[in-house]
Amino acid sequence: MVFARLCPRQRLFSSWAELVSWTRLSSTPAPTLLRKLAVQVVVYNIWHQRNNVHHNSVRLSSQVVFKWIDRELRNIITARRHRKRWRKLMLLWIR
Repeated sequence: MVFARLCPRQRLFSSWAELVSWTRLSSTPAPTLLRKLAVQVVVYNIWHQRNNVHHNSVRLSSQVVFKWIDRELRNIITARRHRKRWRKLMLLWIR
């Protein structure tokens, strides 16, 4: 869902190297800073959900996980909105 929002025509990644390579690319709708931030938040939430399943036997739907990711990205961008490089990121994320 995250990658569909950033790059709708992007195919899924089959390796870590492809994901890292994708984060280094830049485009008008998804600059490098937003890509790196999104990947960081996604990886953290996947790790968190893996631990949740492993230790608590609790599974959450992808929609719930995406809602957490969306909220975290909005919070991070909002906290840094006064910095020059971060001003346009919210519009790019919610478009």
